[in-house]
Amino acid sequence: MTSVVFIVAGDPSQLTGGYIYDARIAAGLQRAGHAVETIGLAGRFPIADGRAENAMADTLAALSNDVHVVIDGLALGTLGGVVAAHRGNRRITALVHHPLADEAGLDAGQIQQLETAERAALAEVDHVIVTSAFTARRLASTYDVVAERVSVVEPGIPRPATPARARRAPPRRLLCIATLIPRKGHDTLVAALAELAAHDWVCDLIGDTTRDTAHTAAITRAIEAAGLSERIHLRGALAPDALAEAYQAADLFVLASHYEGYGMVITEAISQGLPVVTTTGGALADTLPRGAGLAVPPGDATALAAALSRCLAEPATYNDLAAGAQQAAAGLNDWDAAGQAFADALGLPARAGS
Repeated sequence: MTSVVFIVAGDPSQLTGGYIYDARIAAGLQRAGHAVETIGLAGRFPIADGRAENAMADTLAALSNDVHVVIDGLALGTLGGVVAAHRGNRRITALVHHPLADEAGLDAGQIQQLETAERAALAEVDHVIVTSAFTARRLASTYDVVAERVSVVEPGIPRPATPARARRAPPRRLLCIATLIPRKGHDTLVAALAELAAHDWVCDLIGDTTRDTAHTAAITRAIEAAGLSERIHLRGALAPDALAEAYQAADLFVLASHYEGYGMVITEAISQGLPVVTTTGGALADTLPRGAGLAVPPGDATALAAALSRCLAEPATYNDLAAGAQQAAAGLNDWDAAGQAFADALGLPARAGS
């Protein structure tokens, strides 16, 4: 039976976009009959420490030569030399959600270090899978990864999609799902919501609050300073069942990211019948289907507030966007289709053993 091994940084069960993508693709491959294993590496990432280097070396050395090895970009980034030294005859595929140097909050030295290391690491692999055409273009322009070496496998959505929803009685419940790190733009969102105090709304911020505790503290202070502690709720990361309930309780989805390599939560919100207000940061301008939401420049709190105000105050706008979300969801692939596209990119048969 064909075997695929995913190698990721840290705990594979983390409830953030890249890890969720990896897990759902792995599950799709398993449903198609492929044997799949996911291995989480110990150590520090993305600028790997000695523990991470040893974990990568030991993991590769222990694998048989006939497995398809998929290394998540967060784990691969600064370990290209280790991979080259220990890969043997195995076919290695990199899975890049977005270039590591595009993370917000890095200084110039870190950006240069990550860009140089990831360019070298990507030169050591046989193939690269990315989650958006935007990231494919980014790798071609900056990382010397030619189009022939890249496959685009966009995330899927859950099936069946949720029907378009009608407006409910106030307060309108806004939902943002994003790890609390600078790139996700929570500061912009809080500033925008502060401009909308006259509207009747509440907002749930769902996402890991422990990844960058200093940033989480800064967002908490900003909420308090704006007098919005009773209206903006930091709920942390939620298990899948609780997350599904949050989607069902919401009226509008908002993501203020400065940059995304795809923005999987956008299509997940659309699959739930939620209209979306987001930014044009990175791939988001491509990810948001026309007619399913509104997009503004990243970092522009006033523009974000204006877009949110339209959805809160204009019933026709809200209803049109909700209907647009439902229509767009019908044209999106589910996770089984995404898994098959991933299998095709790896050169696996349609079903193991076929």
